Amino acid sequence: MSEKKRGIVLMNLGSPDSTATVDVRRYLNEFLMDERVIDIPYLARVLLIKGIIVPFRAPKSAEAYKEIWTDKGSPLVETTRQLQQALQRLVDMPVEIAMRYGNPSAKEGFDKLLKRLPDLQEVIAVPLYPHYAMSSYETAVEHAKEIHAKNNYPFSLEFVKPYYNNPGYIHALAERMRPFMAREFDHILFSYHGVPQRHIRKSDVTGCHCLRTPDCCDVASPAHDFCYRHQCFTTVKLVTEKLGIPKNKFSISFQSRLGKGWLQPFTDKRLEDMPKEGIKKLLIICPAFVSDCLETLEEIAMRGKESFMEAGGETYEMIPCLNVEPLWVETLKELVKQTPDK
Repeated sequence: MSEKKRGIVLMNLGSPDSTATVDVRRYLNEFLMDERVIDIPYLARVLLIKGIIVPFRAPKSAEAYKEIWTDKGSPLVETTRQLQQALQRLVDMPVEIAMRYGNPSAKEGFDKLLKRLPDLQEVIAVPLYPHYAMSSYETAVEHAKEIHAKNNYPFSLEFVKPYYNNPGYIHALAERMRPFMAREFDHILFSYHGVPQRHIRKSDVTGCHCLRTPDCCDVASPAHDFCYRHQCFTTVKLVTEKLGIPKNKFSISFQSRLGKGWLQPFTDKRLEDMPKEGIKKLLIICPAFVSDCLETLEEIAMRGKESFMEAGGETYEMIPCLNVEPLWVETLKELVKQTPDK
C-alpha cells in the first residue's frame, strides 16, 4: 500500500498587516476576542475588548511594532517564512504557513497546499508552540479544525503534539544558549509568556490537581499533558541539566500579563528587583516562543533591558529564539516524520 500524499502547515501566532493603528486595532480585536485568550462571556468580552482595551492599546502597540518592523514587514511572519523555506529543503512534502490571527490565514495555508498537491490526502499541522496552553497551542489547533471542517477539505488533518520535552527540541534550545554561557553572567532568567491561573485550572483534565498544592508540577498526573506551567518548568529542568547550569544560577518568570490572577513571578518585577539582589549581569531567554516577535524583541530586548539597567544592572543580553537554527529545523523534520500516517 502506497503512503499517503501529505503536506505540512506551520502555524504561528500572527501579526498586524502593518504598523498603522487601523491594522493593529483590527489584529488586536481578532486576537483578544478569541474566547481562549480572554475567557469571559461574549458580551462582557465585547465591552472590555472593543470598548476599553483595544482603543487604549492599539496606538501604543502600533508604536511598539514600529520599533521592530523590518523592510520585509513583521519579524514573526518573515521568520516563519524563512522557517518554511528551511524545512522545505529537508522534506519532500509541500510546506506552507498559517497564522492564528491575521495573514496568511489557515484557509490560505490549506488552499496553497492543495494547489501545490491537488491529490493531497493528509495535512500535518505544526503549532509553533512547544508548550500546551489554551491561548496558544489549543486555540491554534481548534481554529485549524474549524477551518478544515467549514471548507469541507478532502484531506485529513493531524497535529504535532507539544514538544516541550522532546530531546531534539531540548538539544536545539541548549545549543542556542551554549555560546552565551561562555560569557560572564550572574544569572539566567527564563521568561515565559504569562497566562491566567484560571487557564491552568480549566486545562486540568483531572479537575483536582493543578495549582492545588505548591508542588503540583512535581507530582505525576495526567493533568501535565495539558498544563502549561508544568511544561514550562520541565523545559527549564531539562535544558539546564543538559547545560550543567547550577540551580542558583537560573530562575523562571512570566511576562506580558493582562489583568490580575496571572502566573507569577512577573518578569517586569523581577527585572526591577534583581539588581538589588546582587544580580548585575543577566542573560534572558524566552522559550515559549520559537520565533522572535513583539514580545521578545520589544518587550524583553528593549523595554526589559531599560528596566534592568535603570534598576542598577550592568549587562543584559537576550538570547534570541530558535528562529531558523539548523538544529531546530532538523527537529521540526523529525516531529513531522514521527506524526502517525492515519
